[in-house]
Amino acid sequence: MNNKVRIYDLARKLNKTNKELIAVLQQLDIPVKSHSSSIDEETAKIVENILTEEKKVEKVEEVKEVKISPEKKQEAPKPEAPKPVKKNKPSKPEQKEPLKYERPPIITVMGHVDHGKTTLLDNIRHSSIAAHEAGGITQHIGAYVVVHNGKEIVFLDTPGHEAFTAMRARGAGVTDIVILVIGADDGVMPQTREAIDHIKAAGVPLVVAINKIDKQGAKPDRVRQQLSELGIFTEGWGGEVGAVEISAKQGIGVDDLLERVLLEAEMQELKGNPDASPEGVVIEARLDKGKGPVATVIVKDGTLKAGDIVLFSSTWGKTRALFDWAGKGLKKAGPSTPVEILGLDGVPNPGESFRVVKTEREARDAIAQAKINERGTQSEAKKASFEDLYSNLEEGQAPNLNLVVKCDVQGSLEALCASLEKLATNEVGVAIVHRGVGRIAESDVMLASASNAVIVGFNVRPDSNAKRVADLNGVEIRIYNVIYDVIDDVKAAMAGLLKPVLREDTLGEVEVRKLFRVPKVGTIAGSHVTRGIVKRTAKVRVIRDGVVIWDGKIASLRHEKDEARELKAGMDCGISLEGFQDFKEGDVLEVYDVVEEKRTL
Repeated sequence: MNNKVRIYDLARKLNKTNKELIAVLQQLDIPVKSHSSSIDEETAKIVENILTEEKKVEKVEEVKEVKISPEKKQEAPKPEAPKPVKKNKPSKPEQKEPLKYERPPIITVMGHVDHGKTTLLDNIRHSSIAAHEAGGITQHIGAYVVVHNGKEIVFLDTPGHEAFTAMRARGAGVTDIVILVIGADDGVMPQTREAIDHIKAAGVPLVVAINKIDKQGAKPDRVRQQLSELGIFTEGWGGEVGAVEISAKQGIGVDDLLERVLLEAEMQELKGNPDASPEGVVIEARLDKGKGPVATVIVKDGTLKAGDIVLFSSTWGKTRALFDWAGKGLKKAGPSTPVEILGLDGVPNPGESFRVVKTEREARDAIAQAKINERGTQSEAKKASFEDLYSNLEEGQAPNLNLVVKCDVQGSLEALCASLEKLATNEVGVAIVHRGVGRIAESDVMLASASNAVIVGFNVRPDSNAKRVADLNGVEIRIYNVIYDVIDDVKAAMAGLLKPVLREDTLGEVEVRKLFRVPKVGTIAGSHVTRGIVKRTAKVRVIRDGVVIWDGKIASLRHEKDEARELKAGMDCGISLEGFQDFKEGDVLEVYDVVEEKRTL
């Protein structure tokens, strides 16, 4: 029996990247989905021979370049050494596109409250810190850097999926990979399901950490089965999502988990440009008694330096000092670096973006203008509602009705969700981004805001906090106590998502009888309405000898010397058209309207 070999295992063995192996397999016309796909041993040997042969050829070429005969040494006073030197000057690249360099992945850890998130983070912190950082963290800034196998990984120390989604709702997609921690003893719990819904809505890759495998009653395979029921298919269970068995308390498997995270990051090919204009996102912010306003930020691109003038959505400041996650002073911070900033004029909100501007005046003017526009911006905030979902669709986007469904009991939830999902058609989909039992909470509102969804509550009510956040973010909450009312309203909303049918309604005909040339205006067609009516707002086809030669809008419509909105059959008029003046006597103008008709499901 031919054994299977995973691509990433073979890459590690050959000291090659997954991308290099996949490229070779594609050249051999062997289909592979990702780094977690498997190939047979015979194919693996072929790939190994190809890569080994390439390595030998490279060595031979190197020898040929280095080997120089004595005669050529004497005749070659101008060696070709400067050429590679020019290539190795990243500070002044010749190409137009800026250089991109590999950056550390940014990780968020999620999971149920008692499944070991904090224990895992503590273990990673204390075991993966460089030797000179002995003594642990000197201050908490909401993010920190660990080193594994010589590569940096940035961890965001967020309190849970609510904070993760709150940042995404503000447009701050900071996280590259999510580690989902699930207890092998308890399995998937309600908060785990919530976290999965938030991860799916964000579209962020995840790695599953099956924790507490050292405990009696641990059942890792049951966790994998439960995940597959929720649409998360792990390796060995029909999917490619990494699932690593660990014990955060004992430190078992933590290194394997970090290795898997780095592998996922490698496949994403995360890049940053240190030479770009600095920009990033606020992770945490506070008002310190001694330091004043302090903000922890992640630099997403560029290099932030001490003395830079940073502009946030709500405030600005000149960076008086930068500190890393361990409290050490920095002069600059590149892509994916978490830093603490001092010297701000006010306290920004978590999730706000920042950029660097050239002058303080530019920053002050931008903040002043933002305050002037604040009321208008709030009133024009994007709102997901049953009435205007179609208008919120981007051009070319497939219509999809996103819902967050909360019910009083599990039985009602299952019945309602099943009924709603059956309403989906080929033209309009129904996506339940989250379903749950109990009151409508703030986290439900934040998820709905980030996903442009409507909240449907059946025999439940939102708490006061959820109401406030919903009003602030323009999220619609619909409350029902009859299941048929929910179905009817969703059907009506889906019908609104269908593109309307355009129907042409012919209004009348006009015959061109005389042409007038008017300076600075052009040609006016002296005409007679032979049938129906002519509206100033209608569209027109110019027909000559039975052939349509032009189609467009009316520029002006006059009766005698006066502008006219509408003229009836038997009346004379003067007509000019938008973009057409090549009239001839005898032309027929067919006047029509385009009417939109709503479709029903």
